[in-house]
Amino acid sequence: MSVYINDMATFLPNAPVSNDAIEDVLGRIDGYPSRLKRTVLKNNGINFRHYAIDPKTGQMTHTNAQLAAEAVKRLKPYGDFTTDHIQCLCCGTTSPDLLLPGHGLMVQGELGLPPCEVITGAGICLSGMIAFKYGYMNIATGMSRNAVCVGSELSSSFMRSSFFSTVPEAGADVEKRPLLAFDTDFLRWMLSDGAGAAFLSGEPNPDGLSLRVDWIDYTAFAGEYDTCMYSGGIKTEEGRLIGWRHLNGDQAGNQAAGRMYPMAVKQDIRQLDRNIVGTMKRALEATISKHGLAAGEVDWFLPHYSSLYFKDKFYRGMADIGFELSCERWFTNLSEKGNTGAAAIYIIMAELFHSGKLKRGDRLLCFIPESGRFSHCFMHLTAV
Repeated sequence: MSVYINDMATFLPNAPVSNDAIEDVLGRIDGYPSRLKRTVLKNNGINFRHYAIDPKTGQMTHTNAQLAAEAVKRLKPYGDFTTDHIQCLCCGTTSPDLLLPGHGLMVQGELGLPPCEVITGAGICLSGMIAFKYGYMNIATGMSRNAVCVGSELSSSFMRSSFFSTVPEAGADVEKRPLLAFDTDFLRWMLSDGAGAAFLSGEPNPDGLSLRVDWIDYTAFAGEYDTCMYSGGIKTEEGRLIGWRHLNGDQAGNQAAGRMYPMAVKQDIRQLDRNIVGTMKRALEATISKHGLAAGEVDWFLPHYSSLYFKDKFYRGMADIGFELSCERWFTNLSEKGNTGAAAIYIIMAELFHSGKLKRGDRLLCFIPESGRFSHCFMHLTAV
């Protein structure tokens, strides 16, 4: 059975935050400005982002479930559809409000939906696509007539200065040694909040444009690569990961200058730079072989990359394997909407879907990488 995206919607909390105002919202660690912020922002190409934080009080304005619910409420696929008609709700996020119950159930509760099937996709950027693929397969196999798929993030919740309870090391000189380890401070200037939702059905819109989902490929390389991006634990000097369950009070506390905050999100950017393009090329080569995909047949390329720094690297990587896509065919809104993780591809797709730029017959290739242990997703859509 064919599956169609009949509407998309987004929700970005509060007013956009410029680069100059970030620390006014997130706060400064122990009152000191970050020494790393300017360099990271120069490279990532992000000019504005959204935070679910009241800039006056520093308090959170939304939960993750509320962000997701707001995106779902904005869906208007056709006719008199309401959220009461949802048969399958699929939600993915990196940053759920609770360890349990599942994030999808919290979104269902926030929406007050009647009984329906609910799935939670876990992971990092690909958690939104895991949720999407479940909804797609549910309809394709005839298990349900429609599905609402959501990607959402509340990254600011663990980027605020109040999240880092610092106890300065005796004799520490913050002018020479940062208050936060590089792998933690780096991400404070990379991630932001938002949600996107898609309505999927076995029938195209009776009026207006739909996107037919032709296929979704998801490839993980965790059996070959160490963990690169993580939260809920610490990494020892030997490179061994210790999860939060196995940390005792001493290890979980503030330790030395690096301060190992177990719940903070961390990323090894050296490993990221070394492996992200190579694994993308391998995943894309497999997809090309599987589907007979040719670069000349792609009208729109929708990449979710975390930083503008990687755009040229991905471009050259694809060109290396004979899959060169001119920049005129790339569509992204990273600079204005920020890096919203699992929500990003939804927010990119929704902007193009409602832009008036698509015409029937256009072919879209979506690309979503994840650096957790290096996974990649490619999705092909056709405008009908």
